[in-house]
Amino acid sequence: MLIQKYHPIWKDNFEKIKTEIQKALFELEIKIEHVGSTSVVGLAAKPIIDIDLIYYSSIDFEKIKTKLSKIGYFHNGNLGIAQREVFKRKDSPDKSTVLDKLKHHLYVCFIKGEELRNHLLFRDFLRKNDWAKKEYENLKFELAEEVNQDRKKYAALKEIRAKKWILSIIELAEREFGKEL
Repeated sequence: MLIQKYHPIWKDNFEKIKTEIQKALFELEIKIEHVGSTSVVGLAAKPIIDIDLIYYSSIDFEKIKTKLSKIGYFHNGNLGIAQREVFKRKDSPDKSTVLDKLKHHLYVCFIKGEELRNHLLFRDFLRKNDWAKKEYENLKFELAEEVNQDRKKYAALKEIRAKKWILSIIELAEREFGKEL
C-alpha cells in the first residue's frame, strides 16, 4: 500500500537520520525538523521521512552543501521552490547503514523561506487538530485508491486536488499560531 497507517518507528527513523546529519554539520548553526505526514502522530503516510534542515545565514549554504556531499548527498536544485533546496543520496559503494537504509527526503531551507514556514504551520496544525488530521488522512487514502496505489500518479493528483485544502489549513494555522513561527 502506498499510504500506510501511522507507525511509531517513523519518529525513531527521523532521529537516526538527524543524528547522522548533525554529526556531519556539527560546527554549523542549523536546526533539523521532522516535517510531512510521518511527523504527525496518528496520521497515515507514505513511509518516507521528510526533513527540513534549517540554516540561519546565507553564507552557510555552501558549507552545508559541501559537508552533505561528504556524507553522500548531492544538490538537486530547488525544483522550482525558492529557498528550499533538495538534496538526494548518491549511488555509492560506501553505503551508510542509516542514510541509505531509511527512506527520506532532505530539504535545506533558509529560516525565512515561505516553504519552510508552510511546512511547519501545516505540521503543527495537524498535530493539534484531530479533525484536520482525519480529513487529510481520508483525502490521502482516497487519492491513493483512485490512482491504484501508483506513487507518481498519486503525487500529481495530490498536487491538484489537495493543494487548495492544504492552503486553507495553512491559513487557519496562521490565524491560530500567528504569522511568525
